[in-house]
Amino acid sequence: MKHRDWSRMSCPEVGKALISRGAEAVCPMPELPDVSIYVEALERHVGGRRLERVRLRSVFLLRSVAPPPDALQGREVTRVERLGKRVVLGFEGGLFAVLHLMIAGRLRWRRPGCPIPKGMGLAAFDFTHGSVLFTESGHKKRASLHLVEGEEGLRAFERGGREVSELDAGEFAEVLRRENHTLKRALTDPRILSGIGNAYSDEILHAACLSPFKQTRSLSAEEIGRLHRAARETLRNWTRRLRAEVGESFPEKVTAFREGMAVHGRYRKPCPVCGSPVQRIVYASNEANYCARCQTGGKVLADRALSRLLKANWPKTIEELEA
Repeated sequence: MKHRDWSRMSCPEVGKALISRGAEAVCPMPELPDVSIYVEALERHVGGRRLERVRLRSVFLLRSVAPPPDALQGREVTRVERLGKRVVLGFEGGLFAVLHLMIAGRLRWRRPGCPIPKGMGLAAFDFTHGSVLFTESGHKKRASLHLVEGEEGLRAFERGGREVSELDAGEFAEVLRRENHTLKRALTDPRILSGIGNAYSDEILHAACLSPFKQTRSLSAEEIGRLHRAARETLRNWTRRLRAEVGESFPEKVTAFREGMAVHGRYRKPCPVCGSPVQRIVYASNEANYCARCQTGGKVLADRALSRLLKANWPKTIEELEA
């Protein structure tokens, strides 16, 4: 890359330059609403059906050796459930297939015995009336399949996070304040809360009018109440919305960037509440999207990479940014 004079570049120009260098590698990971819809679709399509066979194309997908994949053949699917961001297929005899989609893994419903596509195809679960394809785009293969036996084997995948829908305001406050973290981290930590990731944490925090980097132990009772309501309503409303979109079919467009989201994936677009441009902080392989006017009192939060490059030119408020 040719030399750039960062000090003469505007904030958006620097952002574009960093993106061109690969500094932003944000991918859509299925979260609680999407995984819930997968579970409901699988229950409709394969619940009560007998698995004919499991076909594996990727040797890296299977992360366990006992029981072997052949042990599932001929067994009826007795339950389908969500475990955090994982999809669990339960079979008669107490066997379980635990699927973790990670970032780019997806499930697809296809005709019986359909070929597993080259490149992105990982596995197929064949039934007499159709096949569940497990795919993953991209070069980094992170999706996984574990086969385990018994409830004890299944519990090994529990991270300890609580379901927001099962917590009242007091329990929610206790869980959040157990340790002092930023709200962004607390919402997305599977050991604290279950099923929430980058996308819906952005939406929850915007709905609650709270900064992603406010500390959990600094929250007032009123702020805890706002966050609790926002989390429950955001997850419930998006699950309902996705359920209506899918209907009785199988979900095909699973993404964390959706029309109708307030801030996630909407950098520089107007906030639907106040019209100010949505801001972004990029860190590691993630990002936080927020509205400075609605969530941080008009303060533009410092992006570690951008602010280091722009130094004194980094805008401190939404007014400076717009100017």
